[in-house]
Amino acid sequence: MDKNILFQSFNINNTELKNRVAVAPMTRISADQEGFITDRMIKYYRSFAEGGFGLIITEGTYIDDENSQTYQFQPGIALDGQAKEWKKIVDAVHSEGGKIFMQLQHTGPLSQGNRFTEETIAPSAVQPKGEQLKFYLGEGPFKRPRTITKEEMVDVKYSFVEAAKKAKSAGFDGVELHGANGYLLDAFLTEYTNVRTDEYGGSTENRVRFLVEVANAVTEAVADEQFIVGMRISQSQVNDYFYKWSGKEVDAEIIFSALGKSGLNYIHVTEFEAWQPAFEGSETSLVSLAKKYSELPIIANGQLENVDRAIEMLTDGGADLVALGKGALADHDWVKKVQQGEVLSTFNAEATLHPIANIKDFEIE
Repeated sequence: MDKNILFQSFNINNTELKNRVAVAPMTRISADQEGFITDRMIKYYRSFAEGGFGLIITEGTYIDDENSQTYQFQPGIALDGQAKEWKKIVDAVHSEGGKIFMQLQHTGPLSQGNRFTEETIAPSAVQPKGEQLKFYLGEGPFKRPRTITKEEMVDVKYSFVEAAKKAKSAGFDGVELHGANGYLLDAFLTEYTNVRTDEYGGSTENRVRFLVEVANAVTEAVADEQFIVGMRISQSQVNDYFYKWSGKEVDAEIIFSALGKSGLNYIHVTEFEAWQPAFEGSETSLVSLAKKYSELPIIANGQLENVDRAIEMLTDGGADLVALGKGALADHDWVKKVQQGEVLSTFNAEATLHPIANIKDFEIE
């Protein structure tokens, strides 16, 4: 296979990425207790740009000082001071020739460490499945959320907009709205966590409505030829790994068509294995369906650290870029290694994943 496609430049509007390989957003819980970035975060993000990645998408970043925080030690962009500190990371990445987008996250029903409140909100007051993630310092069942009001939904849209404005002022090249993995926006999309009887519940058209409204609000406020707005979409959730859309490709058509008309500049699709059929009885991946129905640039994420798999996704798998998670953690210089034909490292969770218990990630020469 011709690996050169990995290193071709790609434009989203007038933002040129020097290659087609991105760092996926990964929870690091490495900010300080007040949600401000730390020196090791600067070193961490800089290292990926040094290693050749064309685009870096930050870990999910909470957007307000109310209900949006997901984990202890999660970074925020709710406060002007937090935004000002993020500029140090932006400048570090830019100095190495990379582009950086901030992922904006509202936790919804899946918070397990909010310093502002113990209350959680969701489309409906449905007890989340599963238990909190011990790896991210959680313990026991998730709290039962209360139903978000329409007035609060307006406030959430405002928080996404204001966070995007702060990110833009800090010099980010774009923002990614977290619409995946069971958090607030995805909770609206998910059938069993959204049992509303108003215009935001019931049909797939209704359940995607809030995602579209948030996308519209943010793109109208900040998107231009130089500042990009995307959204991450998944089926699986952190607390329900095997969840699938019951309407299968019909749902995919409704969801991706609506998002394609929302003003977004790209969609980031994450699946366990990005190339696999999205639904039982189908031969088409969710990445390909996103491309077909949204007609937007697509970032694919899901076990694509294998070079041949990444190339396949870019040549005939429907993706315009690939985003690496474990592969990027194993090799912060994955891009340079592949370019130079070097052997890639084997992912070692104990050595790379937990920034509080183990900071080998940040010991980069």
